[in-house]
Amino acid sequence: MDQLLAMRAFARVVEAGTFTKAAESMDMPNATLTKLVQALEAHLGVKLLQRTTRRVTVTPDGARYYEQTGRLLKELDDIDAGFSAAQHKPRGHLRIDCGGSVATMLLLPALPGFLAQYPDIRIDLGVSDRNVDLIGDNVDCVIRGGALADSSMVGRRIGAASWVTCATPAYLAAHGTPTHPRDLEQGTHKLVHYRSATNSRAMPLRFERDGEKMEVNGAAAVGVNESNAHLVAGLTGLGVFQTFTYAAAPAIARGELVPLLSEWQPPAMSFHVLYPSNRHLSRRLRVFIEWLADAFGQEILLSG
Repeated sequence: MDQLLAMRAFARVVEAGTFTKAAESMDMPNATLTKLVQALEAHLGVKLLQRTTRRVTVTPDGARYYEQTGRLLKELDDIDAGFSAAQHKPRGHLRIDCGGSVATMLLLPALPGFLAQYPDIRIDLGVSDRNVDLIGDNVDCVIRGGALADSSMVGRRIGAASWVTCATPAYLAAHGTPTHPRDLEQGTHKLVHYRSATNSRAMPLRFERDGEKMEVNGAAAVGVNESNAHLVAGLTGLGVFQTFTYAAAPAIARGELVPLLSEWQPPAMSFHVLYPSNRHLSRRLRVFIEWLADAFGQEILLSG
Protein backbone atom coordinates (compact mmCIF):
# COMPACT_ATOMS: atom_id res chain seq x y z
CA MET A 1 0.00 0.00 0.00
CA ASP A 2 1.19 3.51 -0.85
CA GLN A 3 0.39 4.97 2.55
CA LEU A 4 0.90 8.60 1.53
CA LEU A 5 -1.40 8.21 -1.47
CA ALA A 6 -3.93 6.42 0.73
CA MET A 7 -3.84 9.28 3.24
CA ARG A 8 -4.47 11.79 0.44
CA ALA A 9 -7.31 9.64 -0.92
CA PHE A 10 -8.94 9.45 2.51
CA ALA A 11 -8.61 13.23 2.97
CA ARG A 12 -10.28 13.89 -0.39
CA VAL A 13 -13.20 11.62 0.49
CA VAL A 14 -13.69 13.53 3.73
CA GLU A 15 -13.58 16.87 1.91
CA ALA A 16 -15.70 15.83 -1.08
CA GLY A 17 -18.29 13.85 0.88
CA THR A 18 -18.45 11.02 -1.68
CA PHE A 19 -16.02 8.49 -3.15
CA THR A 20 -17.11 9.44 -6.67
CA LYS A 21 -16.29 13.15 -6.32
CA ALA A 22 -13.03 12.36 -4.54
CA ALA A 23 -11.98 9.95 -7.30
CA GLU A 24 -12.81 12.50 -10.00
CA SER A 25 -10.79 15.21 -8.26
CA MET A 26 -7.77 12.86 -8.02
CA ASP A 27 -8.16 11.60 -11.61
CA MET A 28 -8.32 7.95 -10.58
CA PRO A 29 -10.96 5.20 -10.88
CA ASN A 30 -13.48 4.98 -8.08
CA ALA A 31 -12.48 1.37 -7.41
CA THR A 32 -8.81 2.32 -7.00
CA LEU A 33 -9.62 5.05 -4.50
CA THR A 34 -11.93 2.73 -2.56
CA LYS A 35 -9.20 0.08 -2.31
CA LEU A 36 -6.73 2.67 -1.04
CA VAL A 37 -9.07 3.75 1.76
CA GLN A 38 -9.93 0.15 2.64
CA ALA A 39 -6.23 -0.72 2.78
CA LEU A 40 -5.60 2.27 5.04
CA GLU A 41 -8.41 1.18 7.39
CA ALA A 42 -6.97 -2.36 7.48
CA HIS A 43 -3.50 -0.99 8.18
CA LEU A 44 -4.75 1.15 11.05
CA GLY A 45 -7.23 -1.42 12.34
CA VAL A 46 -10.01 1.16 12.70
CA LYS A 47 -13.04 2.27 10.71
CA LEU A 48 -12.40 5.73 9.28
CA LEU A 49 -15.57 6.20 7.20
CA GLN A 50 -19.17 5.12 7.51
CA ARG A 51 -20.66 4.47 4.09
CA THR A 52 -24.34 4.76 3.14
CA THR A 53 -26.01 4.68 -0.27
CA ARG A 54 -26.08 8.49 -0.48
CA ARG A 55 -23.33 9.87 1.71
CA VAL A 56 -20.08 9.12 3.43
CA THR A 57 -19.68 10.24 7.03
CA VAL A 58 -16.52 10.33 9.11
CA THR A 59 -16.25 8.19 12.23
CA PRO A 60 -14.76 9.68 15.43
CA ASP A 61 -11.51 7.82 14.69
CA GLY A 62 -11.64 9.10 11.12
CA ALA A 63 -12.11 12.69 12.25
CA ARG A 64 -9.12 12.45 14.55
CA TYR A 65 -6.99 10.82 11.85
CA TYR A 66 -8.03 13.45 9.29
CA GLU A 67 -7.08 16.30 11.62
CA GLN A 68 -3.66 14.87 12.45
CA THR A 69 -2.72 13.72 8.97
CA GLY A 70 -4.00 16.97 7.47
CA ARG A 71 -1.25 18.85 9.28
CA LEU A 72 1.32 16.34 8.02
CA LEU A 73 0.12 16.53 4.40
CA LYS A 74 0.23 20.32 4.52
CA GLU A 75 3.80 20.27 5.84
CA LEU A 76 4.83 17.87 3.07
CA ASP A 77 3.21 20.09 0.45
CA ASP A 78 4.99 23.13 1.88
CA ILE A 79 8.34 21.31 1.73
CA ASP A 80 7.75 20.25 -1.88
CA ALA A 81 6.61 23.74 -2.84
CA GLY A 82 9.68 25.29 -1.27
CA PHE A 83 12.04 23.14 -3.32
CA SER A 84 10.08 23.41 -6.57
CA ALA A 85 9.72 27.17 -6.19
CA ALA A 86 13.47 27.56 -6.22
CA GLN A 87 13.74 25.70 -9.54
CA HIS A 88 10.52 26.29 -11.45
CA LYS A 89 7.68 28.70 -11.98
CA PRO A 90 4.32 27.68 -10.48
CA ARG A 91 2.57 25.05 -12.56
CA GLY A 92 -0.51 22.89 -12.47
CA HIS A 93 -4.27 23.17 -12.51
CA LEU A 94 -6.39 25.89 -10.86
CA ARG A 95 -10.18 25.56 -10.54
CA ILE A 96 -11.82 28.96 -10.05
CA ASP A 97 -15.46 30.02 -9.83
CA CYS A 98 -16.98 33.50 -10.14
CA GLY A 99 -20.15 35.32 -11.12
CA GLY A 100 -21.15 36.02 -14.70
CA SER A 101 -20.37 39.73 -15.04
CA VAL A 102 -17.13 39.41 -13.06
CA ALA A 103 -16.01 36.64 -15.43
CA THR A 104 -16.94 38.30 -18.72
CA MET A 105 -16.09 41.92 -17.93
CA LEU A 106 -13.24 41.73 -15.44
CA LEU A 107 -11.48 38.39 -15.03
CA LEU A 108 -11.38 36.99 -18.57
CA PRO A 109 -10.18 40.25 -20.20
CA ALA A 110 -7.33 40.45 -17.67
CA LEU A 111 -6.45 36.73 -17.64
CA PRO A 112 -4.06 36.77 -20.64
CA GLY A 113 -1.69 38.89 -18.59
CA PHE A 114 -1.65 36.30 -15.80
CA LEU A 115 -1.15 33.36 -18.17
CA ALA A 116 1.65 35.21 -19.97
CA GLN A 117 3.40 35.54 -16.62
CA TYR A 118 2.65 31.97 -15.54
CA PRO A 119 2.36 29.88 -18.72
CA ASP A 120 2.54 26.56 -16.87
CA ILE A 121 -0.70 27.16 -14.95
CA ARG A 122 -3.96 25.92 -16.47
CA ILE A 123 -7.25 27.58 -15.50
CA ASP A 124 -10.66 25.93 -15.34
CA LEU A 125 -13.21 28.70 -14.78
CA GLY A 126 -16.71 27.98 -13.54
CA VAL A 127 -19.12 30.84 -14.24
CA SER A 128 -22.24 31.06 -12.09
CA ASP A 129 -23.90 33.45 -9.67
CA ARG A 130 -24.79 30.43 -7.52
CA ASN A 131 -22.52 29.58 -4.59
CA VAL A 132 -20.50 26.44 -5.20
CA ASP A 133 -19.26 23.86 -2.69
CA LEU A 134 -15.53 24.56 -2.78
CA ILE A 135 -14.59 21.43 -0.85
CA GLY A 136 -17.09 19.03 -2.38
CA ASP A 137 -16.52 20.28 -5.94
CA ASN A 138 -12.75 20.57 -5.43
CA VAL A 139 -12.68 24.26 -6.37
CA ASP A 140 -9.51 26.10 -5.38
CA CYS A 141 -11.05 29.55 -4.93
CA VAL A 142 -14.08 31.67 -5.73
CA ILE A 143 -14.55 35.40 -6.33
CA ARG A 144 -17.66 36.72 -4.61
CA GLY A 145 -19.21 40.03 -3.67
CA GLY A 146 -20.85 40.87 -0.37
CA ALA A 147 -20.25 40.15 3.29
CA LEU A 148 -18.24 37.12 4.36
CA ALA A 149 -20.52 34.61 6.04
CA ASP A 150 -18.80 31.21 5.87
CA SER A 151 -16.26 30.87 8.69
CA SER A 152 -14.73 27.79 7.01
CA MET A 153 -13.39 30.04 4.25
CA VAL A 154 -10.42 32.37 4.20
CA GLY A 155 -11.19 35.63 2.42
CA ARG A 156 -9.00 38.35 0.97
CA ARG A 157 -10.57 41.62 -0.14
CA ILE A 158 -9.64 42.48 -3.73
CA GLY A 159 -11.73 45.57 -4.40
CA ALA A 160 -15.14 47.19 -4.20
CA ALA A 161 -17.74 47.71 -6.92
CA SER A 162 -19.88 50.84 -7.06
CA TRP A 163 -23.55 50.74 -8.10
CA VAL A 164 -25.50 52.57 -10.76
CA THR A 165 -29.27 52.81 -11.29
CA CYS A 166 -30.23 53.12 -14.95
CA ALA A 167 -32.71 52.57 -17.77
CA THR A 168 -32.78 52.90 -21.54
CA PRO A 169 -33.63 56.23 -23.23
CA ALA A 170 -36.68 54.60 -24.85
CA TYR A 171 -37.99 53.40 -21.50
CA LEU A 172 -37.57 56.85 -19.95
CA ALA A 173 -39.30 58.49 -22.92
CA ALA A 174 -42.30 56.23 -22.35
CA HIS A 175 -42.43 56.27 -18.54
CA GLY A 176 -40.68 59.47 -17.45
CA THR A 177 -37.48 60.01 -15.49
CA PRO A 178 -37.69 59.35 -11.73
CA THR A 179 -36.39 62.15 -9.50
CA HIS A 180 -36.72 60.30 -6.19
CA PRO A 181 -36.45 56.57 -5.30
CA ARG A 182 -40.11 56.62 -4.17
CA ASP A 183 -41.10 57.42 -7.75
CA LEU A 184 -40.23 53.80 -8.54
CA GLU A 185 -43.03 52.61 -6.23
CA GLN A 186 -45.84 54.76 -7.65
CA GLY A 187 -46.97 52.30 -10.31
CA THR A 188 -45.71 54.21 -13.33
CA HIS A 189 -42.38 52.39 -13.39
CA LYS A 190 -41.36 48.77 -13.83
CA LEU A 191 -38.20 47.27 -12.33
CA VAL A 192 -35.88 44.58 -13.57
CA HIS A 193 -35.15 42.62 -10.42
CA TYR A 194 -31.98 40.67 -9.76
CA ARG A 195 -32.99 37.45 -8.03
CA SER A 196 -30.58 35.58 -5.79
CA ALA A 197 -29.23 32.48 -7.54
CA THR A 198 -29.20 30.78 -4.13
CA ASN A 199 -32.75 31.37 -2.87
CA SER A 200 -34.51 33.16 -5.79
CA ARG A 201 -35.28 36.14 -3.54
CA ALA A 202 -35.65 39.44 -5.38
CA MET A 203 -32.99 41.90 -4.28
CA PRO A 204 -34.37 45.38 -3.56
CA LEU A 205 -32.91 48.49 -5.18
CA ARG A 206 -30.90 50.24 -2.46
CA PHE A 207 -30.40 53.97 -2.15
CA GLU A 208 -28.56 56.22 0.29
CA ARG A 209 -28.18 60.02 0.58
CA ASP A 210 -26.85 62.09 3.48
CA GLY A 211 -27.25 59.15 5.86
CA GLU A 212 -30.81 58.37 4.73
CA LYS A 213 -31.18 54.78 3.55
CA MET A 214 -34.01 53.45 1.43
CA GLU A 215 -34.94 50.13 -0.18
CA VAL A 216 -37.35 49.92 -3.11
CA ASN A 217 -39.35 46.83 -4.03
CA GLY A 218 -41.42 48.14 -6.91
CA ALA A 219 -43.42 46.20 -9.48
CA ALA A 220 -41.14 43.99 -11.56
CA ALA A 221 -41.40 43.43 -15.28
CA VAL A 222 -38.98 40.51 -15.01
CA GLY A 223 -36.66 38.90 -12.48
CA VAL A 224 -33.29 37.42 -13.49
CA ASN A 225 -30.85 35.34 -11.42
CA GLU A 226 -27.68 35.76 -13.51
CA SER A 227 -25.77 39.02 -13.71
CA ASN A 228 -25.07 39.09 -17.46
CA ALA A 229 -28.69 38.25 -18.28
CA HIS A 230 -29.83 40.88 -15.77
CA LEU A 231 -27.86 43.52 -17.68
CA VAL A 232 -29.29 42.36 -21.02
CA ALA A 233 -32.83 42.53 -19.60
CA GLY A 234 -32.20 46.15 -18.65
CA LEU A 235 -30.72 46.93 -22.05
CA THR A 236 -33.86 45.69 -23.78
CA GLY A 237 -35.86 48.42 -22.05
CA LEU A 238 -37.82 46.21 -19.67
CA GLY A 239 -37.48 48.65 -16.78
CA VAL A 240 -35.29 50.45 -14.27
CA PHE A 241 -32.52 48.33 -12.77
CA GLN A 242 -29.52 48.57 -10.51
CA THR A 243 -26.21 46.95 -11.37
CA PHE A 244 -22.49 47.41 -10.87
CA THR A 245 -20.97 50.44 -12.54
CA TYR A 246 -18.32 48.37 -14.32
CA ALA A 247 -21.08 46.30 -15.96
CA ALA A 248 -23.15 49.25 -17.19
CA ALA A 249 -20.32 51.67 -18.03
CA PRO A 250 -19.81 50.58 -21.68
CA ALA A 251 -23.55 50.88 -22.45
CA ILE A 252 -23.72 54.25 -20.69
CA ALA A 253 -20.78 55.49 -22.76
CA ARG A 254 -22.58 54.39 -25.94
CA GLY A 255 -25.78 56.16 -24.88
CA GLU A 256 -27.69 52.88 -24.56
CA LEU A 257 -28.33 53.43 -20.83
CA VAL A 258 -28.99 56.57 -18.81
CA PRO A 259 -27.80 56.82 -15.16
CA LEU A 260 -30.58 57.74 -12.73
CA LEU A 261 -30.79 59.10 -9.17
CA SER A 262 -27.01 59.59 -9.04
CA GLU A 263 -27.26 61.59 -5.79
CA TRP A 264 -28.79 58.50 -4.14
CA GLN A 265 -25.65 56.38 -4.32
CA PRO A 266 -25.69 53.15 -2.25
CA PRO A 267 -22.45 51.96 -0.64
CA ALA A 268 -20.05 50.02 -2.81
CA MET A 269 -19.95 46.23 -2.45
CA SER A 270 -16.70 44.61 -1.38
CA PHE A 271 -15.36 41.71 -3.43
CA HIS A 272 -13.26 38.89 -1.98
CA VAL A 273 -11.39 35.87 -3.19
CA LEU A 274 -12.25 32.91 -0.94
CA TYR A 275 -10.60 29.53 -0.40
CA PRO A 276 -11.10 26.73 2.18
CA SER A 277 -9.29 27.32 5.44
CA ASN A 278 -8.37 23.64 5.81
CA ARG A 279 -6.80 23.29 2.38
CA HIS A 280 -3.13 23.73 1.55
CA LEU A 281 -2.50 27.03 -0.22
CA SER A 282 -0.46 25.90 -3.23
CA ARG A 283 2.07 28.22 -4.79
CA ARG A 284 0.00 28.47 -7.98
CA LEU A 285 -3.04 29.56 -5.95
CA ARG A 286 -0.93 31.99 -3.93
CA VAL A 287 0.43 33.74 -7.02
CA PHE A 288 -3.06 33.87 -8.56
CA ILE A 289 -4.50 35.54 -5.46
CA GLU A 290 -1.64 38.05 -5.38
CA TRP A 291 -2.16 38.82 -9.07
CA LEU A 292 -5.92 39.11 -8.58
CA ALA A 293 -5.59 41.54 -5.68
CA ASP A 294 -3.21 43.69 -7.71
CA ALA A 295 -5.25 43.59 -10.95
CA PHE A 296 -8.61 44.25 -9.31
CA GLY A 297 -7.14 46.93 -7.11
CA GLN A 298 -6.11 49.01 -10.13
CA GLU A 299 -9.42 50.87 -10.37
CA ILE A 300 -11.00 47.91 -12.22
CA LEU A 301 -13.74 47.55 -9.64
CA LEU A 302 -13.55 50.84 -7.86
CA SER A 303 -14.14 53.11 -10.81
CA GLY A 304 -16.16 50.64 -12.86
